Amino acid sequence: MIEIRIHGRGGQGGVTLAKILAAAEHREGKSVQAFGVYAAERSGAPVQAYLRCDSEPIHNPNQIYEPDHLIVLDPTLISPAILAGLKPGGWILLNCEKAPEHYAAQARVAAFRIATINATSIAVHNGLGSKTVPIVNTALAGAAARLLGMNLESVINAFSEFGFHGGNIDAAREAWDAVRIQQQEPAPGERHKPAMPRGRGPSILNGNSGAPSPIHTGQWANQQPVWEDATPPCNFICPAGNDVQGFLAELTEENIDSALEILLQTSPLPSVCGRVCPGFCMTQCNRSELEGPVNVRALERYAGDHGEVSIQPQKPRAQKVAVIGAGPAGLSGAYHLARLGYGVTLFEAGAELGGLMRTGIPAYRLPREALDRDIDRILKLGVETLINTPVDHDYLQTLAQEYDAVLAATGLQRLTSLDLGLDMRRVLQGIEFLDRARSGSVSVRGEDIVVVGGGNTAIDAARSAHRMGAHKVRIIYRRTRNEMPAIAEEVDDAIDEGIGIDFLCSPLRISRDNGKRTLSCQRMELGEPDEGGRRRPLAIPGSGFEIPCDRVILAIGQAADLSLLPEDATLSRERPIEQKGIAPVYPAGDLLTNEGTVTAAIGCGREMALMLHERFSGESLLEETPAAETVVRADKIRLQHFERRDRHDENVLPLTERQSFSEIRHGLKNVEEAKRCLSCGVCNSCDRCVTYCPDGVLRREGRDIIFDYDYCKGCGVCVSECSRAVIYMKAG
Repeated sequence: MIEIRIHGRGGQGGVTLAKILAAAEHREGKSVQAFGVYAAERSGAPVQAYLRCDSEPIHNPNQIYEPDHLIVLDPTLISPAILAGLKPGGWILLNCEKAPEHYAAQARVAAFRIATINATSIAVHNGLGSKTVPIVNTALAGAAARLLGMNLESVINAFSEFGFHGGNIDAAREAWDAVRIQQQEPAPGERHKPAMPRGRGPSILNGNSGAPSPIHTGQWANQQPVWEDATPPCNFICPAGNDVQGFLAELTEENIDSALEILLQTSPLPSVCGRVCPGFCMTQCNRSELEGPVNVRALERYAGDHGEVSIQPQKPRAQKVAVIGAGPAGLSGAYHLARLGYGVTLFEAGAELGGLMRTGIPAYRLPREALDRDIDRILKLGVETLINTPVDHDYLQTLAQEYDAVLAATGLQRLTSLDLGLDMRRVLQGIEFLDRARSGSVSVRGEDIVVVGGGNTAIDAARSAHRMGAHKVRIIYRRTRNEMPAIAEEVDDAIDEGIGIDFLCSPLRISRDNGKRTLSCQRMELGEPDEGGRRRPLAIPGSGFEIPCDRVILAIGQAADLSLLPEDATLSRERPIEQKGIAPVYPAGDLLTNEGTVTAAIGCGREMALMLHERFSGESLLEETPAAETVVRADKIRLQHFERRDRHDENVLPLTERQSFSEIRHGLKNVEEAKRCLSCGVCNSCDRCVTYCPDGVLRREGRDIIFDYDYCKGCGVCVSECSRAVIYMKAG
């Protein structure tokens, strides 16, 4: 990309010059961008214009702070300040009578290339403007075209778009021939970044805009603009507490490690969540109002799979914590406690760490190497593990005496069952089936399988049975597709793979006739909402029918086993379970919330770990949940400011190659998808407010926007031009 900054005064045509050059390059098939900034509403006031040109689409809306080249229309503007950010070796095209060598000898410009053209004389000679205010833009267009290797005929042809003929064409051709170019090579130089002036207005001309008005026009205002970041909907909804907008912003700059570092502040399992999270953030994404939500899940996976961050624990603390359960909540709690310096011992009933992430999610969704990579990051913090060590009520009491605190994250261990008659030996629980399928201890080859349920376990069980050679696999669910809690993409994949789904269907009993098993079912209809808000399924009389089946897999829900806890225990996210004389017990994850997702369990494990930390240290690290009214929804975003951009989807294994448990989704090729993020409610320094302020009373310092309230009249233009609802008006 080539970026050019143009400095001139009102009436000289500097902004039009940028547009002429942009139109010429567009004729050559380039992607272009041109706009101007005015320091005040009067002729002769300083003006800046900006031009970008690239062979690829341009998405950067900012003013140009580090140009490749400069064009200066008025020699009285020449000062050290206009060199701000200019890259070494860049051209400075000056409208003046002097030769380039006059300026090239000065030390401050030794690293740049100088060219001069007396565009004022050429403009007057060709009758462009007047002698007092000559319009020099078309002459400078001709000079710039030669300097920058542009096609002069394309420049001249672009004049017609602005109604320029006759003398303008002659001026351009004359300037092409007359431009004087510095002959000696510029001196080598480092990137030159003088500090940006912080005076009033957007001009960087170091005072050439004249003294401020003695009238403090800010006294006229009855309201004032205020700059303040709000809450992106993706951040607000994420159960893990991730800074979604923050890590996406790093990915837009291709800072993969920085993006991972942001994710690891809240979640130790980005490679896992980047594969199995339902995508709560994506359901709330304001980009959906344009062409579809940002593929945040795939971008989290990219950061987890490709980023490298070394996490170091704090200084060791005296307290020791026992964590029961190595599922997502237990691992999350152990991670955050270990980072804070606590001695952590992780007790796991199974032979491996990971809980249902390992035993209940098939490898085609979550490969073992991805899970192990995230878990290894946790263990490197010094977490001790005891596998094959189940903890019951009595053992919990013992641990509460040996440790300073206990974090209990045992998940949902009680499985919901159905009485389907006498032939229950042909019924398997979905969680049990998935674990046995993983270990190869169950065979369904050639069988007709019926899976009962509508959650992710049901979908996973059906798709696993299909891969294991089942003759036919059907899912029956007593509600409709709209009520199905499974991840939508997983349901679509199941259907694509040939798995049938019978909605509004409920099982009754397994029957056997002449050695053939069938599952008796009945049709359902939806009635009034139940206590959970979902419409209650009701049986339709006389609607029974039979489905051939050799085996039924039940995936109709799970519940927490509270027998682990003291009999009078009260579960709360605000306080632990206290017992006299022994350590407090902090329930976490599904044991506490029954939310049933990896992401929610990670977030709850973190919250309870930080609550435990506050008890011992007095330090509160949990951020308050933002108020719902601070969330920037689509109606607050200036969607018309954003161009449509096609979504980047992951590479997916073709249907014909899905006979094994090989991973189906292979991730994104790059991080281009992150650039679709609208950065809702968070300033990304797009400069629209600075550019469109009619009085030049805004300036940008780093990523902050500074208002000069002495002169701000409170017109609200900055609010109306803010794309992301970061600026709002308040009473003055």
